[in-house]
Amino acid sequence: MQTAALLIFIVTYIGIIFTKLPWLSIDRPSAAFFGAVMMIVFGVVSFPEAVSAIDFNTIGLLLGMMILITVLENDGFFTIIAQKTISISTNPSQLLFVIIFITGLSSAFLVNDAVVLLFTPVVIKICKLKKLNPVPYLIAEIMSSNAGSVLTITGNPQNIIIGIKSGIAYGSFLLYMLPVSVISMLLIYLVIKIIYKKEFPKEFIICDNSEDQKVDYSLMKLSVPIFIIVVAAFFLSREIKLSYPMIALTGASLALLFGKTKPSKLIKEIDWVLLLFFASLFIVVYGFDKSGYLTQFIGSFNISKNISGVIPLHIIGLILSQVVSNVPYTVLMVPTLSRLNDTRLWMTLASSSTLAGNLTIIGAMANLIVIGIAKSAKIEIKFFEFMKAGMIVTILTFIISAIWLMIAPF
Repeated sequence: MQTAALLIFIVTYIGIIFTKLPWLSIDRPSAAFFGAVMMIVFGVVSFPEAVSAIDFNTIGLLLGMMILITVLENDGFFTIIAQKTISISTNPSQLLFVIIFITGLSSAFLVNDAVVLLFTPVVIKICKLKKLNPVPYLIAEIMSSNAGSVLTITGNPQNIIIGIKSGIAYGSFLLYMLPVSVISMLLIYLVIKIIYKKEFPKEFIICDNSEDQKVDYSLMKLSVPIFIIVVAAFFLSREIKLSYPMIALTGASLALLFGKTKPSKLIKEIDWVLLLFFASLFIVVYGFDKSGYLTQFIGSFNISKNISGVIPLHIIGLILSQVVSNVPYTVLMVPTLSRLNDTRLWMTLASSSTLAGNLTIIGAMANLIVIGIAKSAKIEIKFFEFMKAGMIVTILTFIISAIWLMIAPF
Protein backbone atom coordinates (compact mmCIF):
# COMPACT_ATOMS: atom_id res chain seq x y z
CA MET A 1 0.00 0.00 0.00
CA GLN A 2 2.87 2.37 0.80
CA THR A 3 4.47 1.70 -2.60
CA ALA A 4 1.15 2.22 -4.38
CA ALA A 5 0.61 5.54 -2.57
CA LEU A 6 4.09 6.74 -3.52
CA LEU A 7 3.78 5.75 -7.18
CA ILE A 8 0.30 7.29 -7.56
CA PHE A 9 1.54 10.49 -5.91
CA ILE A 10 4.55 10.72 -8.24
CA VAL A 11 2.48 10.04 -11.38
CA THR A 12 -0.14 12.61 -10.29
CA TYR A 13 2.40 15.35 -9.75
CA ILE A 14 4.18 14.59 -13.02
CA GLY A 15 0.82 15.21 -14.69
CA ILE A 16 0.30 18.43 -12.72
CA ILE A 17 3.76 19.78 -13.54
CA PHE A 18 4.07 18.59 -17.16
CA THR A 19 0.64 19.21 -18.63
CA LYS A 20 1.70 18.00 -22.09
CA LEU A 21 2.68 14.32 -22.17
CA PRO A 22 2.93 12.06 -25.26
CA TRP A 23 -0.22 10.07 -26.13
CA LEU A 24 -2.16 11.53 -23.20
CA SER A 25 -4.91 14.16 -23.08
CA ILE A 26 -3.98 15.59 -19.72
CA ASP A 27 -4.15 18.80 -17.73
CA ARG A 28 -3.84 19.60 -14.03
CA PRO A 29 -7.45 18.82 -13.03
CA SER A 30 -7.47 15.51 -14.94
CA ALA A 31 -4.11 14.50 -13.40
CA ALA A 32 -5.35 15.23 -9.87
CA PHE A 33 -8.68 13.48 -10.55
CA PHE A 34 -6.88 10.41 -11.89
CA GLY A 35 -4.64 10.33 -8.81
CA ALA A 36 -7.61 10.59 -6.46
CA VAL A 37 -9.46 7.74 -8.20
CA MET A 38 -6.35 5.55 -8.22
CA MET A 39 -5.84 6.09 -4.48
CA ILE A 40 -9.29 4.51 -3.98
CA VAL A 41 -8.93 1.78 -6.65
CA PHE A 42 -5.65 0.51 -5.20
CA GLY A 43 -6.98 0.55 -1.65
CA VAL A 44 -4.73 3.31 -0.30
CA VAL A 45 -7.86 5.05 0.97
CA SER A 46 -11.45 3.85 1.18
CA PHE A 47 -14.23 5.80 -0.50
CA PRO A 48 -15.52 7.18 2.86
CA GLU A 49 -11.95 8.20 3.76
CA ALA A 50 -11.61 9.96 0.41
CA VAL A 51 -14.77 11.94 1.03
CA SER A 52 -13.65 12.89 4.56
CA ALA A 53 -10.21 13.92 3.21
CA ILE A 54 -11.74 16.72 1.16
CA ASP A 55 -11.54 20.03 3.03
CA PHE A 56 -15.08 21.23 2.46
CA ASN A 57 -14.30 24.48 4.29
CA THR A 58 -11.89 25.36 1.48
CA ILE A 59 -14.28 24.10 -1.22
CA GLY A 60 -17.17 26.03 0.34
CA LEU A 61 -15.18 29.25 0.58
CA LEU A 62 -14.04 28.92 -3.02
CA LEU A 63 -17.53 28.16 -4.30
CA GLY A 64 -19.13 31.05 -2.42
CA MET A 65 -16.53 33.56 -3.56
CA MET A 66 -16.60 32.27 -7.15
CA ILE A 67 -20.37 32.82 -7.31
CA LEU A 68 -20.00 36.32 -5.84
CA ILE A 69 -17.23 37.13 -8.27
CA THR A 70 -19.27 35.92 -11.23
CA VAL A 71 -22.20 38.12 -10.17
CA LEU A 72 -19.94 41.15 -9.68
CA GLU A 73 -18.20 40.52 -13.00
CA ASN A 74 -21.53 40.40 -14.85
CA ASP A 75 -22.65 43.61 -13.13
CA GLY A 76 -19.48 45.48 -14.21
CA PHE A 77 -17.90 45.85 -10.76
CA PHE A 78 -14.44 44.76 -11.89
CA THR A 79 -14.49 47.22 -14.77
CA ILE A 80 -14.90 50.04 -12.25
CA ILE A 81 -12.06 48.69 -10.08
CA ALA A 82 -9.86 48.41 -13.16
CA GLN A 83 -10.63 52.00 -14.13
CA LYS A 84 -9.80 53.29 -10.64
CA THR A 85 -6.54 51.32 -10.50
CA ILE A 86 -5.51 52.66 -13.90
CA SER A 87 -6.38 56.21 -12.83
CA ILE A 88 -3.79 56.12 -10.01
CA SER A 89 -1.15 54.44 -12.18
CA THR A 90 0.61 56.62 -14.73
CA ASN A 91 2.82 53.88 -16.19
CA PRO A 92 3.21 50.05 -16.16
CA SER A 93 5.82 50.09 -13.38
CA GLN A 94 3.55 52.07 -11.11
CA LEU A 95 0.68 49.75 -11.99
CA LEU A 96 2.80 46.77 -10.92
CA PHE A 97 3.59 48.45 -7.60
CA VAL A 98 -0.09 49.25 -6.98
CA ILE A 99 -1.19 45.68 -7.80
CA ILE A 100 1.45 44.18 -5.50
CA PHE A 101 0.63 46.31 -2.47
CA ILE A 102 -3.15 46.37 -2.89
CA THR A 103 -3.14 42.57 -3.24
CA GLY A 104 -0.67 42.10 -0.39
CA LEU A 105 -2.39 44.35 2.12
CA SER A 106 -5.81 42.96 1.24
CA SER A 107 -4.48 39.42 1.69
CA ALA A 108 -3.24 40.35 5.15
CA PHE A 109 -6.73 40.95 6.49
CA LEU A 110 -8.78 38.61 4.33
CA VAL A 111 -7.98 35.03 3.41
CA ASN A 112 -5.61 35.33 0.46
CA ASP A 113 -7.45 32.64 -1.51
CA ALA A 114 -10.54 34.88 -1.49
CA VAL A 115 -8.45 37.96 -2.40
CA VAL A 116 -6.97 36.40 -5.53
CA LEU A 117 -10.42 35.18 -6.51
CA LEU A 118 -11.53 38.81 -6.42
CA PHE A 119 -8.44 40.49 -7.85
CA THR A 120 -7.45 38.17 -10.70
CA PRO A 121 -10.35 39.22 -12.96
CA VAL A 122 -9.44 42.84 -12.18
CA VAL A 123 -5.79 42.36 -13.12
CA ILE A 124 -6.75 40.58 -16.34
CA LYS A 125 -9.22 43.34 -17.24
CA ILE A 126 -6.63 46.08 -16.59
CA CYS A 127 -4.07 44.34 -18.79
CA LYS A 128 -6.66 43.91 -21.54
CA LEU A 129 -7.61 47.60 -21.40
CA LYS A 130 -3.99 48.71 -21.58
CA LYS A 131 -2.76 46.04 -24.00
CA LEU A 132 -0.23 44.69 -21.50
CA ASN A 133 1.11 41.15 -21.16
CA PRO A 134 -0.85 39.93 -18.11
CA VAL A 135 1.62 37.19 -17.08
CA PRO A 136 4.11 39.38 -15.10
CA TYR A 137 1.25 41.11 -13.29
CA LEU A 138 -0.49 37.82 -12.46
CA ILE A 139 2.74 36.29 -11.17
CA ALA A 140 3.29 39.41 -9.06
CA GLU A 141 -0.28 39.15 -7.78
CA ILE A 142 0.22 35.51 -6.76
CA MET A 143 3.48 36.21 -4.96
CA SER A 144 2.26 39.35 -3.21
CA SER A 145 -0.89 37.58 -2.04
CA ASN A 146 1.33 35.01 -0.34
CA ALA A 147 3.81 37.56 1.03
CA GLY A 148 1.04 39.86 2.25
CA SER A 149 -0.87 37.02 3.90
CA VAL A 150 2.15 36.30 6.11
CA LEU A 151 1.28 39.42 8.09
CA THR A 152 -1.75 38.27 10.10
CA ILE A 153 -3.56 35.25 11.48
CA THR A 154 -6.43 35.81 9.04
CA GLY A 155 -4.12 36.10 6.03
CA ASN A 156 -4.30 32.49 4.90
CA PRO A 157 -5.59 29.06 5.98
CA GLN A 158 -2.27 27.93 7.44
CA ASN A 159 -1.98 31.07 9.58
CA ILE A 160 -5.51 30.52 10.84
CA ILE A 161 -4.54 26.99 11.91
CA ILE A 162 -1.36 28.26 13.58
CA GLY A 163 -3.20 31.12 15.32
CA ILE A 164 -5.76 28.73 16.78
CA LYS A 165 -3.26 26.08 17.87
CA SER A 166 -0.59 28.45 19.23
CA GLY A 167 -2.82 30.96 21.04
CA ILE A 168 -0.64 33.86 19.82
CA ALA A 169 -2.47 37.22 20.02
CA TYR A 170 -3.56 38.78 16.71
CA GLY A 171 -1.59 42.00 17.34
CA SER A 172 1.56 40.17 18.39
CA PHE A 173 1.44 37.98 15.30
CA LEU A 174 1.14 41.08 13.10
CA LEU A 175 4.11 42.82 14.73
CA TYR A 176 6.30 39.69 14.45
CA MET A 177 5.57 39.30 10.74
CA LEU A 178 5.48 42.98 9.65
CA PRO A 179 9.16 43.26 8.52
CA VAL A 180 9.06 39.94 6.66
CA SER A 181 5.83 40.78 4.83
CA VAL A 182 6.68 44.35 3.76
CA ILE A 183 10.26 43.58 2.67
CA SER A 184 9.03 40.52 0.74
CA MET A 185 6.57 42.63 -1.25
CA LEU A 186 9.30 45.13 -2.13
CA LEU A 187 11.55 42.28 -3.29
CA ILE A 188 8.74 40.88 -5.46
CA TYR A 189 8.41 44.26 -7.19
CA LEU A 190 12.14 44.44 -7.91
CA VAL A 191 12.45 40.83 -9.14
CA ILE A 192 9.46 41.06 -11.51
CA LYS A 193 10.73 44.40 -12.85
CA ILE A 194 14.15 42.88 -13.58
CA ILE A 195 12.98 39.58 -15.10
CA TYR A 196 10.29 41.19 -17.25
CA LYS A 197 12.04 44.51 -17.90
CA LYS A 198 10.91 44.57 -21.55
CA GLU A 199 7.27 44.37 -20.41
CA PHE A 200 7.43 47.69 -18.56
CA PRO A 201 7.69 50.60 -21.01
CA LYS A 202 7.86 54.11 -19.64
CA GLU A 203 4.27 54.86 -20.65
CA PHE A 204 1.02 53.04 -21.33
CA ILE A 205 0.06 52.37 -24.93
CA ILE A 206 -2.89 54.64 -25.68
CA CYS A 207 -5.88 52.66 -26.92
CA ASP A 208 -9.62 53.16 -27.35
CA ASN A 209 -11.44 51.27 -24.59
CA SER A 210 -14.70 53.17 -24.63
CA GLU A 211 -16.77 50.06 -25.27
CA ASP A 212 -15.05 48.05 -22.52
CA GLN A 213 -15.47 50.83 -19.98
CA LYS A 214 -19.25 51.24 -20.25
CA VAL A 215 -20.84 50.30 -16.93
CA ASP A 216 -24.47 50.10 -15.86
CA TYR A 217 -24.33 51.20 -12.23
CA SER A 218 -27.96 50.19 -11.62
CA LEU A 219 -26.95 46.53 -11.88
CA MET A 220 -24.75 46.89 -8.77
CA LYS A 221 -27.37 48.27 -6.38
CA LEU A 222 -27.68 44.87 -4.71
CA SER A 223 -24.53 42.91 -5.62
CA VAL A 224 -22.04 45.47 -4.28
CA PRO A 225 -23.82 45.96 -0.89
CA ILE A 226 -23.97 42.16 -0.50
CA PHE A 227 -20.25 41.96 -1.27
CA ILE A 228 -19.46 44.71 1.28
CA ILE A 229 -21.51 42.88 3.92
CA VAL A 230 -19.61 39.66 3.19
CA VAL A 231 -16.23 41.42 3.61
CA ALA A 232 -17.39 43.05 6.87
CA ALA A 233 -18.65 39.67 8.09
CA PHE A 234 -15.18 38.17 7.51
CA PHE A 235 -13.81 40.64 10.07
CA LEU A 236 -16.65 39.89 12.50
CA SER A 237 -16.78 36.13 11.99
CA ARG A 238 -16.13 35.36 15.67
CA GLU A 239 -18.76 37.82 16.90
CA ILE A 240 -21.46 36.59 14.52
CA LYS A 241 -20.34 32.97 14.96
CA LEU A 242 -20.16 32.17 11.27
CA SER A 243 -17.19 30.56 9.52
CA TYR A 244 -15.59 32.07 6.41
CA PRO A 245 -17.16 29.44 4.13
CA MET A 246 -20.67 30.02 5.51
CA ILE A 247 -20.28 33.79 5.17
CA ALA A 248 -19.20 33.41 1.52
CA LEU A 249 -21.96 30.89 0.73
CA THR A 250 -24.62 33.05 2.40
CA GLY A 251 -23.51 36.07 0.37
CA ALA A 252 -23.47 33.99 -2.80
CA SER A 253 -26.98 32.71 -2.23
CA LEU A 254 -28.29 36.24 -1.64
CA ALA A 255 -26.50 37.54 -4.75
CA LEU A 256 -28.12 34.82 -6.87
CA LEU A 257 -31.52 35.36 -5.30
CA PHE A 258 -31.67 39.15 -5.61
CA GLY A 259 -29.47 39.69 -8.67
CA LYS A 260 -30.82 40.84 -12.01
CA THR A 261 -29.08 38.10 -14.02
CA LYS A 262 -30.71 34.69 -14.34
CA PRO A 263 -29.08 32.37 -11.73
CA SER A 264 -28.75 29.42 -14.11
CA LYS A 265 -26.68 31.60 -16.47
CA LEU A 266 -24.35 32.63 -13.64
CA ILE A 267 -23.99 29.11 -12.28
CA LYS A 268 -22.87 27.90 -15.74
CA GLU A 269 -20.00 30.39 -15.59
CA ILE A 270 -18.57 28.96 -12.34
CA ASP A 271 -15.23 27.18 -12.79
CA TRP A 272 -16.40 23.77 -11.54
CA VAL A 273 -13.25 22.14 -12.90
CA LEU A 274 -11.18 24.16 -10.41
CA LEU A 275 -13.29 22.81 -7.54
CA LEU A 276 -12.83 19.26 -8.84
CA PHE A 277 -9.09 19.86 -8.96
CA PHE A 278 -8.95 20.96 -5.32
CA ALA A 279 -11.17 18.11 -4.11
CA SER A 280 -9.02 15.56 -5.98
CA LEU A 281 -5.80 17.07 -4.67
CA PHE A 282 -6.99 16.75 -1.06
CA ILE A 283 -7.57 13.02 -1.60
CA VAL A 284 -4.16 12.49 -3.23
CA VAL A 285 -2.36 14.31 -0.39
CA TYR A 286 -4.33 12.39 2.24
CA GLY A 287 -3.40 9.06 0.64
CA PHE A 288 0.27 10.00 0.47
CA ASP A 289 0.23 11.21 4.06
CA LYS A 290 -1.37 7.92 5.13
CA SER A 291 1.62 6.05 3.69
CA GLY A 292 3.83 7.48 6.45
CA TYR A 293 6.59 8.81 4.21
CA LEU A 294 5.97 12.44 5.23
CA THR A 295 6.03 11.69 8.96
CA GLN A 296 9.36 9.88 8.58
CA PHE A 297 10.80 12.79 6.59
CA ILE A 298 9.80 15.41 9.18
CA GLY A 299 11.11 13.28 12.05
CA SER A 300 14.55 13.03 10.43
CA PHE A 301 15.20 16.75 11.07
CA ASN A 302 15.00 16.52 14.89
CA ILE A 303 13.49 19.98 15.31
CA SER A 304 14.28 21.58 18.68
CA LYS A 305 13.16 24.74 20.49
CA ASN A 306 14.17 28.35 19.88
CA ILE A 307 16.73 29.62 17.33
CA SER A 308 18.12 26.18 16.43
CA GLY A 309 14.79 25.18 14.90
CA VAL A 310 14.46 28.17 12.56
CA ILE A 311 16.66 26.93 9.69
CA PRO A 312 15.38 23.29 9.73
CA LEU A 313 11.77 24.52 9.60
CA HIS A 314 12.57 26.73 6.61
CA ILE A 315 14.18 23.78 4.80
CA ILE A 316 11.28 21.41 5.54
CA GLY A 317 8.76 24.08 4.56
CA LEU A 318 10.52 24.76 1.26
CA ILE A 319 10.45 21.08 0.31
CA LEU A 320 7.07 19.93 1.60
CA SER A 321 5.13 23.00 0.48
CA GLN A 322 5.97 21.95 -3.07
CA VAL A 323 5.12 18.30 -2.40
CA VAL A 324 1.78 18.63 -0.62
CA SER A 325 1.09 22.41 -0.76
CA ASN A 326 1.47 24.64 2.27
CA VAL A 327 -1.88 24.07 4.01
CA PRO A 328 -1.57 20.26 4.25
CA TYR A 329 2.09 20.71 5.24
CA THR A 330 1.07 23.00 8.11
CA VAL A 331 -1.48 20.44 9.30
CA LEU A 332 1.28 17.80 9.30
CA MET A 333 3.56 20.03 11.41
CA VAL A 334 1.01 21.01 14.08
CA PRO A 335 1.56 17.96 16.38
CA THR A 336 5.33 18.52 16.45
CA LEU A 337 5.05 22.26 17.09
CA SER A 338 2.36 21.75 19.74
CA ARG A 339 4.72 19.53 21.73
CA LEU A 340 7.52 22.10 21.55
CA ASN A 341 5.13 25.06 22.16
CA ASP A 342 7.66 27.73 21.16
CA THR A 343 6.43 31.08 19.77
CA ARG A 344 9.50 31.52 17.56
CA LEU A 345 8.90 28.15 15.92
CA TRP A 346 5.19 28.83 15.42
CA MET A 347 6.07 32.08 13.66
CA THR A 348 8.74 30.30 11.63
CA LEU A 349 6.18 27.75 10.47
CA ALA A 350 3.80 30.54 9.45
CA SER A 351 6.48 32.47 7.56
CA SER A 352 8.28 29.57 5.86
CA SER A 353 5.17 27.63 4.83
CA THR A 354 3.63 30.73 3.24
CA LEU A 355 6.71 32.16 1.53
CA ALA A 356 7.61 28.70 0.20
CA GLY A 357 4.37 28.86 -1.74
CA ASN A 358 6.05 31.31 -4.13
CA LEU A 359 8.56 28.76 -5.44
CA THR A 360 6.25 26.86 -7.82
CA ILE A 361 2.67 27.08 -9.05
CA ILE A 362 1.72 24.09 -6.88
CA GLY A 363 3.21 25.58 -3.70
CA ALA A 364 0.02 27.27 -2.49
CA MET A 365 -3.73 27.22 -3.07
CA ALA A 366 -3.73 30.89 -4.14
CA ASN A 367 -1.29 30.08 -6.96
CA LEU A 368 -3.57 27.40 -8.36
CA ILE A 369 -6.63 29.64 -8.13
CA VAL A 370 -4.98 32.39 -10.20
CA ILE A 371 -3.63 29.84 -12.71
CA GLY A 372 -7.13 28.38 -13.09
CA ILE A 373 -8.85 31.75 -13.59
CA ALA A 374 -6.13 32.86 -16.02
CA LYS A 375 -6.52 29.66 -18.04
CA SER A 376 -10.27 30.22 -18.35
CA ALA A 377 -9.37 33.65 -19.83
CA LYS A 378 -6.97 31.89 -22.26
CA ILE A 379 -3.86 33.12 -20.45
CA GLU A 380 -1.22 30.47 -19.78
CA ILE A 381 1.31 30.76 -16.96
CA LYS A 382 3.81 27.98 -17.53
CA PHE A 383 5.33 25.98 -14.67
CA PHE A 384 8.96 26.85 -15.34
CA GLU A 385 8.25 30.46 -16.25
CA PHE A 386 6.66 30.92 -12.84
CA MET A 387 9.50 29.03 -11.15
CA LYS A 388 12.11 31.33 -12.76
CA ALA A 389 10.79 34.28 -10.78
CA GLY A 390 9.64 32.11 -7.89
CA MET A 391 13.08 30.70 -7.17
CA ILE A 392 14.69 34.14 -6.88
CA VAL A 393 11.85 35.58 -4.78
CA THR A 394 11.74 32.54 -2.48
CA ILE A 395 15.49 32.49 -1.84
CA LEU A 396 15.59 36.23 -1.07
CA THR A 397 12.49 36.21 1.15
CA PHE A 398 13.66 33.07 2.97
CA ILE A 399 16.93 34.80 3.82
CA ILE A 400 15.02 37.80 5.21
CA SER A 401 12.62 35.53 7.09
CA ALA A 402 15.33 33.35 8.65
CA ILE A 403 17.48 36.29 9.76
CA TRP A 404 14.53 38.15 11.29
CA LEU A 405 13.14 35.10 13.08
CA MET A 406 16.54 34.35 14.60
CA ILE A 407 17.12 37.89 15.90
CA ALA A 408 13.55 38.97 16.73
CA PRO A 409 12.73 39.33 20.45
CA PHE A 410 10.11 36.65 21.23
